[in-house]
Amino acid sequence: MGSSWLVVAFCCLGQLYEGQSLKPQVAAPQLATNNPTLTTVALEKPFCMFDSSLHPNKSYIIYLYVMKESASAMMSLVTDTSNKPLDSTFQQTSGGQLGPYKAAWFHVPSCVSPPRLVDAGDISKVSEVLKQYLFRVGDDSTCLYDPNFLDVCNPPLTSDTTYRFKYVLIDSTEGIVKDQTLWSDPIKTRRVKLPLQIDTWPGRRSGSMIVITSILSVLMFLLLAGFLASVSSAVMRSENPSAETRCTPHTTQSDLRPQLSSQ
Repeated sequence: MGSSWLVVAFCCLGQLYEGQSLKPQVAAPQLATNNPTLTTVALEKPFCMFDSSLHPNKSYIIYLYVMKESASAMMSLVTDTSNKPLDSTFQQTSGGQLGPYKAAWFHVPSCVSPPRLVDAGDISKVSEVLKQYLFRVGDDSTCLYDPNFLDVCNPPLTSDTTYRFKYVLIDSTEGIVKDQTLWSDPIKTRRVKLPLQIDTWPGRRSGSMIVITSILSVLMFLLLAGFLASVSSAVMRSENPSAETRCTPHTTQSDLRPQLSSQ
């Protein structure tokens, strides 16, 4: 029962693109929760998208291109004049600001023999099955800083930023673009919450109110500590009185001389 939603979603993947323009789609909520995140976007892989362009005895792969929505439409081409795919990188395009960059490549998903749906019921295999159906853009946080990294870099996306995505079918035998989708609809990554926007239940207090409350609490503690210290000091003085000055009458010999009556 727990995997029934997976079965339904997987069965509908092939039908998702029928009657629609061919373009990357954000993963369905049943397949990827919390999507997009601050720095990633999970897309459905192009199942059955390029079937009409595939020919026997040919080898094909898929390139995924990423571009910021704010980039110029004139810079949205992913091929050069000889119909070869662009090898533009994240760094060269300023993260997609100057044009599309290649974020990933993978083999063409098989429409004939997709992953076994029965495996979706096995908790230990769910992650592997989903990985075959989905691709997460922005999932590599180390490739930009690894001098030995030679593969296509898929670094984190920018938060609160709108992107578009495109799948391109590459004839790897000839090294040319065989087919491609349209650019996806705009997809925006999540926004970082500012301290003033954080729900500080109970009472939905603002960040400034939390600071003021903390300061007042500290002052109240110091005041109470001072009061207890003064009370303690007073009690100690009452239990240990100072030595009193005692007045002892001093008698002198002259005072004790008997007064002789005159005879």
